[in-house]
Amino acid sequence: MILKSTVPCLMGLALMTGCVVNAQPDIAMAPTGEELKVCAAEDEMPYSNKKEEGFENKLTRLMGQNLNRKIKYVYWKDPRYFIRDFLDKGLCDVVIGVDAGDPRVLTTEPYYRSAYTFISREDDDLDLKDWDSDVLRSVKRIGFIPGTPSEVMIRAIGRYSDMFNYNKELVGFKSRRNQYVKYDTRKLVNDVSSGKAEVAVLWGPSAARYVKESTTLLAMTVIPDNSIRSDGKKVGQHYSTSMAVRKGDTALLERLNHFIKQQKAEINDLLDAEGIPLLPEVKVVQLSNNKDT
Repeated sequence: MILKSTVPCLMGLALMTGCVVNAQPDIAMAPTGEELKVCAAEDEMPYSNKKEEGFENKLTRLMGQNLNRKIKYVYWKDPRYFIRDFLDKGLCDVVIGVDAGDPRVLTTEPYYRSAYTFISREDDDLDLKDWDSDVLRSVKRIGFIPGTPSEVMIRAIGRYSDMFNYNKELVGFKSRRNQYVKYDTRKLVNDVSSGKAEVAVLWGPSAARYVKESTTLLAMTVIPDNSIRSDGKKVGQHYSTSMAVRKGDTALLERLNHFIKQQKAEINDLLDAEGIPLLPEVKVVQLSNNKDT
């Protein structure tokens, strides 16, 4: 993987091929404390799966180790309702990855900030800088996931209609009413690797592992946070990620914030090893209803 952006990261220039930090947290010691129930996806790689192969599974092990809490996973299948149906009902206590400031829950201090990225073949040497790049108006196929900032910008540059069939092909032309249709980021990255598509536009953490694993040398370009949609309003490209607990559980929130502060270097090492583009943190404005009510 070649990361074309020169955006500074939390661990220096560790995003370039060959300088990825491979250090892993020491998870040899088994926690002996009381059980901590963690809400996790049973099959949403590269975040989490039941085999505990995702990077959020690794973060969970690091957290359990440091809090001396035995981890019990409570798995969900549909990302749309797990806060309401699992965390709010007390079936689990912690969610590992949510947007900082999510008003449905209490969120910790962010533990990383990342961005949407353009993914392309390095040999193609596409001039991809931002959504105003001319090449985005001439390439044959651009992969993206509906409902994300990428869809908004695909519409803004006038490429939504001619990408429609390819986008539906990515999920086998499924469009089930009131059902969750999952887009596989591995497939989107593989389509770029194979030459089926010239560009994929994906949330960096969701694609980094597959870009890194690709046998075709790929470029991952961080999209600057200056995108504007057709009505002139900004479309965010950079977001901070936090852990979350139920509203009212301030004691656990405090312990998680302490863990994030004390183990910041180990957390960054783990995310660097995944290949995730890390950006400097900015102050996140907590929404008014994100508080203990």
